[in-house]
Amino acid sequence: MAEITAAAVKELREKSGAGMMDCKKALTENNGDMEAASDWLRSKGLAAAAKKSSRTAAEGLVGVAVAGTKGVAVEVNSQTDFVAKNEIFQGFVREATALALDTGNDIDALKATAMAQGGTVEEVLTANISMIGENQVLRRAKKVEVTNGAVIPYVHNAAAPGLGKIGVLVALESDAGVDVLEPLGKQIAMHIAAAFPLALDESGLDQDVIERERAIATEKAAESGKPADIVAKMVEGAVKRFAKENALLSQPFVMNDKTPVADVIAKAAKDAGATITLTDYVRFQLGEGIEKEESDFAAEVAATAAGL
Repeated sequence: MAEITAAAVKELREKSGAGMMDCKKALTENNGDMEAASDWLRSKGLAAAAKKSSRTAAEGLVGVAVAGTKGVAVEVNSQTDFVAKNEIFQGFVREATALALDTGNDIDALKATAMAQGGTVEEVLTANISMIGENQVLRRAKKVEVTNGAVIPYVHNAAAPGLGKIGVLVALESDAGVDVLEPLGKQIAMHIAAAFPLALDESGLDQDVIERERAIATEKAAESGKPADIVAKMVEGAVKRFAKENALLSQPFVMNDKTPVADVIAKAAKDAGATITLTDYVRFQLGEGIEKEESDFAAEVAATAAGL
């Protein structure tokens, strides 16, 4: 058996674009023969998948799953919206989401988890990339759990049960019954999908975001020409307003824009004669934060023609 050196693995990786472990395995399977290893990677679809991995994937699906008192949301991206309608892709997202109930937020652990059809999540995803012909990325996962109560899921723009463009989970800690928590949680989840809160409460808001808003407010207030003490009050007022509008519990409820979400929960608790606490939530919007590539179709055609 030929010795597989790090240099050989590096060379094959640069040549094929495949992952390091796949290159090592290819060389091992082919006794260190570089060309045979390259062919082996191609036969397994690994080289083709690696080439597609450079393509921006901002479409796809968000999956949500709930089991008992825990729930999880998972985002899997693809290059085009057409893939979201593919049964193979939908089946993959559905099963990967169910598996994430155990692995939680750890994407690497999820990738290493075995799937029912055989192979790990990462291996099946790689095979799907080759079969479907588009880059696909297991992007993120988040799990929420309560000790006693319920986790309520909601999917906006559903493509199939538990799969869609926006996935929301609401964690309600309570002794109240499901007949109380499910409708309340569903309404709050719909609010979260529409209102896009940045944190559960004001203390959870990212301080960098707060400081950016403070800088903007300071610049605007300075243009007013008012005295420094008035400007300072204007800035603080603007920052407090921003925090109130972007923290879930203080946001006006979308179904009654005069009532904060916290008050809606308090009323439901009073009516049920039980304590209800919104402890956590998840809101995954497909492609959120991904910079999409802008393509110039005419330029692409011209470039292709020039190469003929």
